[in-house]
Amino acid sequence: MSSFVVLGATGHIGSAVIRTLIEAGGSAIAIAHSRESAQSIAGPAVEARVMDVMDTEALREVLKEAGRAFLLNPPADPSSDTDAREAASARCIAEAVRGSGLEKVVVASTYGAQPGEKIGDLSILYDFEQMIRATGIPCAVNRGAYYFSNLDASLESAWQGVIASPFPADLKIPMVSPHDLGRAAAVRLMSAVTDVGIRYVEGPERYTFAEVADAFSSVLSRRVELRTIPRDEIEQSFRKLGFSKEAAESYARMMKASIDGGFEVPPDPERGATSLQEHIASLVDSAPKP
Repeated sequence: MSSFVVLGATGHIGSAVIRTLIEAGGSAIAIAHSRESAQSIAGPAVEARVMDVMDTEALREVLKEAGRAFLLNPPADPSSDTDAREAASARCIAEAVRGSGLEKVVVASTYGAQPGEKIGDLSILYDFEQMIRATGIPCAVNRGAYYFSNLDASLESAWQGVIASPFPADLKIPMVSPHDLGRAAAVRLMSAVTDVGIRYVEGPERYTFAEVADAFSSVLSRRVELRTIPRDEIEQSFRKLGFSKEAAESYARMMKASIDGGFEVPPDPERGATSLQEHIASLVDSAPKP
């Protein structure tokens, strides 16, 4: 029997979960969405399975093969109705967990998770937390800050001297490397069954988007300016990126909720080691030059 099942195993967070588990001497069943991605992560201690998490019965049978599981609700294609699709996958995963016999699960969630409708991850992941808790299996929830990887799409425009964001230039935002989130999740997967409840995970510092622009400037050795997207243009900015009408509306409402309410800033979060500057430097090193 493998010790762990990891959903989203080929993504930024899931792959870091896998690496940390293997470094600690564990083994894992890695759930991937395609044969190509499964081949990229399979190894002596990793059995890769290609599976649709919407297949509740098949997923439950895989979960029965392990003692613990890392649960990540996969993001939907932004050209779809993301809230509807992600709510459906969350329900399927929770139903698979129910009756699986797992001794503990770790759930990936987000800062600011809250009840509501059409506020993207804030409500979808809050509901996911509640559904997993309702299974009765001991549940550790790691709420992650704003992902550094959200900034990756800005690299091309940064080379042109500008990045755009809906967030006010001076708004301090908790941010984190997905790799640090994966390591933190793996540690909780391996910890005592009594290590449950919500824990917050962010990077070593909190940053403004003015500081994000400065970090791009430093790494690229050229001036990068920040353009703040006006509030009434946020939804349209997502449409221009190919988001569906429903997804653009949800993401815009999520951004506005974060701006209006301020980002959740817990007093004593767990802090990863990766800084904003380090993430951007690594991004630039791994990307083709324009």
